[in-house]
This record gives sequence, structure tokens and C-alpha cells, in this order.
Amino acid sequence: MASEPDPSRRNNLALLTTLIHHNGVLSRAQLTKRTGLNRSTVGTLIGQLVDLEVVYETAPSGEAQVGRPSPDVHPRPSIAALAVNPEVDAITIGLVSLGGKVQKKIRFDTERIPTAKEAVNIAAAVIAGMRSELDTSYRVTGVGIAVPGLVNRDDGVVRHAPHLGWRNAPVAAMLSEATGYRCHAANDASLGAEGELLFGAGAGQKNLIYLNGGASGIGGGIIAGGSLLRGASGYAGELGHTFVRSSGKTCHCGATGCLETEVTQSSLFELAGLDGGDASQLEQALRENRSKSVTAEVARQLGYLGITLRNAVNTFNPEAIVLDGFLGTLHSLSPGTLDNLLRSQAMVGPAGQVRINRAALGSDLMMIGAAELAFTQFLADPAGAFPAPSPGQVDYVQSSAHA
Repeated sequence: MASEPDPSRRNNLALLTTLIHHNGVLSRAQLTKRTGLNRSTVGTLIGQLVDLEVVYETAPSGEAQVGRPSPDVHPRPSIAALAVNPEVDAITIGLVSLGGKVQKKIRFDTERIPTAKEAVNIAAAVIAGMRSELDTSYRVTGVGIAVPGLVNRDDGVVRHAPHLGWRNAPVAAMLSEATGYRCHAANDASLGAEGELLFGAGAGQKNLIYLNGGASGIGGGIIAGGSLLRGASGYAGELGHTFVRSSGKTCHCGATGCLETEVTQSSLFELAGLDGGDASQLEQALRENRSKSVTAEVARQLGYLGITLRNAVNTFNPEAIVLDGFLGTLHSLSPGTLDNLLRSQAMVGPAGQVRINRAALGSDLMMIGAAELAFTQFLADPAGAFPAPSPGQVDYVQSSAHA
């Protein structure tokens, strides 16, 4: 009878793979230093990951080193995850390789807000069209779905996505049945926060607040002590529903005066004279049209956004605030406004520590964040995710993701 895998070896392989995935490339010497393992152990583990075709090595880069050179270790791009992001006006499907690199991204525009079943069918059809390439050139770890709404990560059920009109939709199970891949779902903004923490503007920081604004409203994610703050059921971080105006409009959530009823992308598109588009197109149009009405609306929206950020800074004491989507556009149009609001309205200590940054990953963020969800099980046990490649095999046909 085959013996059980050595737990310590499995854990060490997981540690090394995760470090390489999140850093893109590290030398053996850097891996030895970061893990605390001895050099020979790291060498043996890297050798196993090379045999599993999880990583590959190249000659040392950078400045010449004293003594024996240390090879650089890279994640193999053939290890990949699929990502899906349904919104009110489109379904976006992406392929993200180990190391957080977006290899492909397909946006499927919809004429109306898609139902959960329609979104799953669209995603499944796009993935089916990619299947030949996936099966011959990649090993797919699964699918991550980033949904603008309340999502239970444990079962992948969308409890309520108000802008999409979804309630109690088991999208992870639905897409898994349609594609054969393991699927996981979570809130889009929470995944965005993790993506920026690992690969973007929040890299190296332990406490940050992420806010994303788009066609589906405003979502948020909170990183505390280096980990995503999830709450009892994974719903924490809904900063778009912060109360900002006593005489405000009724929100999709049923309350009045929520941030996302006062700070909206649609009103900015209207002022910019655009029927639609992405954040970069909106920003360009607003910069070209600096009329009094545009200036006044930008100031108004930043004022309400400042109220939310003031409360968040006082509550969570973050090192950084990362703004994405049209919120990043608002900030870029008047970069000093939010800083001044925080300095004048938030508590002196927290306000003096926080820095406001624009998201660094741009339009790739939701793909990278959703893919990270699909990489989770692989990173925990890279040796057990796929059978060892056959000698001389170049491409690898994905199989165990169907299990």
C-alpha cells in the first residue's frame, strides 16, 4: 500500500510554490532566506517542483555574487486558472498563469443584465471555445468567479447581488457542472483587495482598504494584519453601503443615503458625453471636458467618498487606501481633495498614517483576484494537484481539475 505523503514536505512545497507565485521570480538563495530552510533542503524541493513542471530555473541574474551562483526560480506559465467576472453590462473571462500574469481576457458584452443562468452559459461557452488550447498547453487548476454582491465563499452561492438581481444563486456549482472544472466564487471587491495586496499597490503592506467603483456599484475589501477581513459569513467590506447622506436616495439594498447612490459612474459618463466604456475612456473624456458642471460633480462625489474613507480610517487604521475603477479616476482628477478631507475630518493619528493610492493592476485586477481563488487548492498541495508529467512530455493535458 502506498505511503501517505510527508506532511512537512507537502507544506514546504506549498510554501515555496506560493512564494514563487506571488513574487514572480526568486533565486534559490532568496528562497532559503525567506523560508528559513537549509540550502540543501531548498535545492531538493526545487528539484521536485521542476520535475512536476510547476517551476523552472534559469541562470542567475543581477549582480555577480560571491561564491556559488544561485539560480533563479520562475513559475511555469502552463499552470493556469480561469477567471470569470459577471457585471451588469458584460461577462469577462480570463486565463491567468501562475505568477499572476493574464494570458488572455475576453469581454462578452450583454444587451441587458444577465441572469445567473445566462452568465454561467456565456462563461461556459467562452471556456468551451478555449478548450482545445487549454487542454494542449495548460494545466488548469480551476475557475474563480468574482461577483459584485454578497457571496458565501464556502459554497459559492451568491446570496444577494442587488445590481445583477441575483438571489441565492449557486453559481460555483452551476459553472462547475457546465465546464467540469472546480469552481469557486467570492465577492469581487474582496478578491480585488487580495489581488492588490499580493501583486499591486498594496504589496508589502499589512493593513489596507480597497474600494472599487464600476457599473455594478461600489464594493470594498479590508485587509487587516495581512489577511482579508471576511466577517461571520464572508460579507465584510461592503463600504459602498456606508451611510453618507440623510436625505439621500433609496439604495438597491433597501436603505437610503448609501455611498453608491451618491457616487456613481453613470452620472460621470453622462457628463462626459459617453454612452459607455471603461474607466480609462471615462478619465480621458473628463480631462478633456473640465466644465464647471464636471468640476462640481467630481467635487461632490469626492466629498461623499471622503465621508466613507474618514469612517473607514477611524475604524480600521489602515496604512493605505487603494482606489480602483472610476473611484481611481475621481481621485486622479483632483488628487489633493481626499487627502485634505481625511486630514481635516479623520482622527489625527490614523489620518496621518494612511496614504491614498490608485490601484496598480488596472483592468486585469478582477481576473487576477478571481484566479487567486482558483489557485488556492493548488498552492496548498502543488504535488498532489496533478500527476507527474511523462518523460519527454512538452504539453500537459489538464485532467484533475475535472475531479
